Amino acid sequence: MEQKIGVYGLGAMGFGIAQSLLKNGYKVFGYDVNVKQVERLCAEGGKAAANVLELNAVCIVVLNAQQTEQVLFGQNGVVPTMASGAVVVSCATVDPSFAKKMEKKCAEYNVLYLDAPISGGAVKAARGALSVIASGTDDAFIAAAPVLDAIATTVFKLGDTAGAGSAMKAVNQLLAGVHLAAMAEALTFGMTQGISPEKFVDVITQCAGTSWMLEDRAPHIVLGDYTPHSSVDIWPKDLGIVLEIAKSVNFSAPLTTVALQQFFKASSAGLGREDDAAIAKIYALDAGITLPGVS
Repeated sequence: MEQKIGVYGLGAMGFGIAQSLLKNGYKVFGYDVNVKQVERLCAEGGKAAANVLELNAVCIVVLNAQQTEQVLFGQNGVVPTMASGAVVVSCATVDPSFAKKMEKKCAEYNVLYLDAPISGGAVKAARGALSVIASGTDDAFIAAAPVLDAIATTVFKLGDTAGAGSAMKAVNQLLAGVHLAAMAEALTFGMTQGISPEKFVDVITQCAGTSWMLEDRAPHIVLGDYTPHSSVDIWPKDLGIVLEIAKSVNFSAPLTTVALQQFFKASSAGLGREDDAAIAKIYALDAGITLPGVS
């Protein structure tokens, strides 16, 4: 049976997902509030998702829970128009309780729901090499298999109901956000000691202090290139979700709190749409030092 797959949210990650689905031969229907992104998808062989019925699967790659619910059940929501037994692959970072709520609401329309946050960045999305941190019923995993096979090299199955995937994504985002802030702090601290960003990358990536975030983002600072692969403004949202979950279980997360404040400062300074490595500009400003390529 021909698979018709919708991708709602054609930002850096969503567009890469749509490209990967196209490369695998699926009919892909895209939607984004930025019409130019839809036109770009159509130029690559996709179609606009407006008024499309009986989709077999939809990938929701929007910013937050509010946008996810709007796409699924708002005015012109997609779920009531989907084929019976179709699946929602929900990729946004959300609170686990929200994922459980969406699973229940989708079931009322005989639509399956896979709690499927993603990790790996825009480059891996375009290569079909994401990691998917998923939970849902066996039927949801089976229905989502064409999508997962096309967009991911690693799929973690964390449970048979929604919520567990989002919980693990929150853990990942805690680490990633803290590591990113720590990288920026360490790199700029090194500069105060006469260590160039280039030398920092050469040495620390071979030492115990390295991390995936350091190895991926520090070279952006070396190049002075803040083209957004993942933007600063992602982190106030994601770390905010982490702290909301932590508060609900009376868990103190002081490192997350400090990292979040630095991202808030970066966003307030007008850096929100720059690559998230631009958090280093806040440390550099405070220290009175100049990063490569920054006037």
